[in-house]
Amino acid sequence: MVCARAALGPGALWAAAWGVLLLTAPAGAQRGRKKVVHVLEGESGSVVVQTAPGQVVSHRGGTIVLPCRYHYEAAAHGHDGVRLKWTKVVDPLAFADVFVALGPQHRAFGSYRGRAELQGDGPGDASLVLRNVTLQDYGRYECEVTNELEDDTGMVKLDLEGVVFPYHPRGGRYKLTFMEAQRACAEQDGILASAEQLHAAWRDGLDWCNAGWLRDGSVQYPVSQPREPCGGLGGAGSAGAGGGASGGVRNYGYRHNAEERYDAFCFTSNLPGRVFFLKPLRPVPFSGAARACAARGAAVAKVGQLFAAWKLQLLDRCTAGWLADGSARYPIVNPRARCGGRRPGVRSLGFPDATRRLFGVYCYRAPGAPDPAPGGWGWGWAGGGGWAGGARDPAAWTPLRV
Repeated sequence: MVCARAALGPGALWAAAWGVLLLTAPAGAQRGRKKVVHVLEGESGSVVVQTAPGQVVSHRGGTIVLPCRYHYEAAAHGHDGVRLKWTKVVDPLAFADVFVALGPQHRAFGSYRGRAELQGDGPGDASLVLRNVTLQDYGRYECEVTNELEDDTGMVKLDLEGVVFPYHPRGGRYKLTFMEAQRACAEQDGILASAEQLHAAWRDGLDWCNAGWLRDGSVQYPVSQPREPCGGLGGAGSAGAGGGASGGVRNYGYRHNAEERYDAFCFTSNLPGRVFFLKPLRPVPFSGAARACAARGAAVAKVGQLFAAWKLQLLDRCTAGWLADGSARYPIVNPRARCGGRRPGVRSLGFPDATRRLFGVYCYRAPGAPDPAPGGWGWGWAGGGGWAGGARDPAAWTPLRV
């Protein structure tokens, strides 16, 4: 790191007030490489950018400010000639445009349209306000400030509060390529988890003895209770606080994303709606689950929605129910006898025979959706007959006022 020193002047006093500042490396150096400097007296044409250390944290549906300020001697050039640009780092050498501003002209790109705007808290403020945060917004953002001759960048990491959950489809374990794992997480209201998110989940007690894809293309799995079938008792291959007897995150490294197959570790965040358990007059086959939820203005809950309701809304129900992927699960916040173990979690019964009437169903109602069945609806057939010994086809059920 390079540190330039000079007699105190207006620029140096500003630098002292803002602390350590980051400048872009000289032309030709790798983009994003930074050096520490003090602003020198007389460097009136230079641009200096400062962003937040560490990370900022939000949740799905929230509003967050990605902080970025710059110092620029406007007396000689004016702020109207400064271009502000935000990009998202999607790969180590790939960036996606988020927002750009030049004087009064502003533009947001892609999914950020209508959600991103400058905070505009006085001269030198390039902070970006991001509304209705989505799962896909998670990641690192670069704030770039450019005048006619100079530019500088700073990095901000946006983290989300949420929960990591392991996932495999009905076909069994180790069936997903990297792209299929991405789709599987999206179908279950999630995204592939990052290595940092998986490590945080391991520190929170996640123990899962099956390897899964992460968003950077690596394959890992967390072991809180070391045992021989799960990578041994620690040592090589473990990451995190220790390995050894304390377990760790086992890491297979980066794998061939089109040929090798593993499970997936998905991540989801705050749930905008509500998950609830629906128990019809008798257990339903999987084919009847969607009609049961639709009659209550809802849809069959996805796996990620049930995990979010368990972790973030403290849903606790010791009754298994169908989910949208054909699995049967139930959430336990307060462990108790005959509820599947001594630790909190979402218990899984796998993928039962879809034709058997075994369970109720977990439903998800989106925000603002009315409940059409506050207690005055039942199940039957428009032609009458009730349950009639179970001879009627459940696919023909309709909600009837009772």
